[in-house]
Amino acid sequence: MKDLTPAKDSLDAIEIASLDEIRALQLDRLQWSLNHAYENVAMYRKRFDDAGVHPADLKSLSDLAKFPFTYKTDLRDNYPFGLFAVPREQIARIHASSGTTGKPTVVGYTRNDLSNWADLVARSMRASGTRPGDIVHVAYGYGLFTGGLGAHFGAERLGCTVVPISGGMTERQVTLINDFKPGTIMVTPSYMLNILEGFRKAGLDPRACSLDVGIFGAEPWTNAMRTEVEAAFDMHAVDIYGLSEIMGPGVANECVETKDGLHIWEDHFLPEIIDPETGDVLPDGEMGELVFTTLTKEGLPMIRYRTRDLTRLLPGTARSMRRMEKITGRSDDMIILRGVNVFPTQIEEQVLATGGLASHFQIELYKAGRMDAMRVHVEATLDAADELSRTAATRMLVKRIKDVVGISTEVIVGDPGAVERSQGKARRVVDNRDKG
Repeated sequence: MKDLTPAKDSLDAIEIASLDEIRALQLDRLQWSLNHAYENVAMYRKRFDDAGVHPADLKSLSDLAKFPFTYKTDLRDNYPFGLFAVPREQIARIHASSGTTGKPTVVGYTRNDLSNWADLVARSMRASGTRPGDIVHVAYGYGLFTGGLGAHFGAERLGCTVVPISGGMTERQVTLINDFKPGTIMVTPSYMLNILEGFRKAGLDPRACSLDVGIFGAEPWTNAMRTEVEAAFDMHAVDIYGLSEIMGPGVANECVETKDGLHIWEDHFLPEIIDPETGDVLPDGEMGELVFTTLTKEGLPMIRYRTRDLTRLLPGTARSMRRMEKITGRSDDMIILRGVNVFPTQIEEQVLATGGLASHFQIELYKAGRMDAMRVHVEATLDAADELSRTAATRMLVKRIKDVVGISTEVIVGDPGAVERSQGKARRVVDNRDKG
């Protein structure tokens, strides 16, 4: 693999600033963000008042622990625009991700927010080894999902040539990689394995292709997968992290020269690690739930947003800013399937809305080739156990999940009593992706 370590003079000054400089900037921006949220978002004003805190109470970064958390349900409860901190007319773009009740989680960006986002994705790409002038193959989904457009505008900001192919059409992906010769691909890691299979089916040697850098995000992946992809393509595979509530891709990124965790761009986001049960702030180095406060967001400030992602904070290495380890899991029951957030409650809602099905269900996660896939096990009611009724219920549930949740899934309708019962908490999810 090529040595793609960026030149020091190409970095933003803040990336290699002293910790004192970074903390001073954070404090100044945090005071602004708290005031901005308090003065312009009714939910924050009430929540701060109820907790007996005011933005003026923040004298140091540690004082942030006095302020209440923000939850994903807050975006649902204030759907669609109730958390916007500027007039709707000043929102330049709206994105959304799947919510827990069929309603999407809506986020908004001012023009300045979009500019900052492009800057941070460009910074992330540079840290990954991408250079101005490179061709970048963007295989993240476009549309309301933040991945495609987030990557696209960041690549343009860096000065790259963008191929906006989006997801799917694997044969075409392989053809364009072979013909256009991009140096960087931005894609979910599971779909990159699909592209690898596409190369092999086409009789092409992936190591002979032009790719030098793969920037993988939108779902958890392992260092074992990194090793496999790097060996297969003779390329660097680096991790990018983001979530739409905070910004989108580009909140944190690995540096190609170390690949030892994701550097959080702390000039725009203040991370905390908390005990997911008590909410207490934990010291750096301890495992817990990741919490973010935005420092520069105008359209949708987020104060102490609980991501539910489990990780720990570590000192900086290739950059001054702190690193986060790869996400090891979640403190809730959310499933991330091919970049789509899925909650068992979403599946339950569609099961209950489908005639001929009992309320019992179980989700099975498995591998379909190299891709993560989902199978939903349900059971027919006693009065709808005939083959015709089961077929109709299967088709309806598949359609409902696709239309509402946004994923394709297999549905198996069993006999009454077929779904596993539990004497305690129902085992809603069975993960068989590492088996067989």
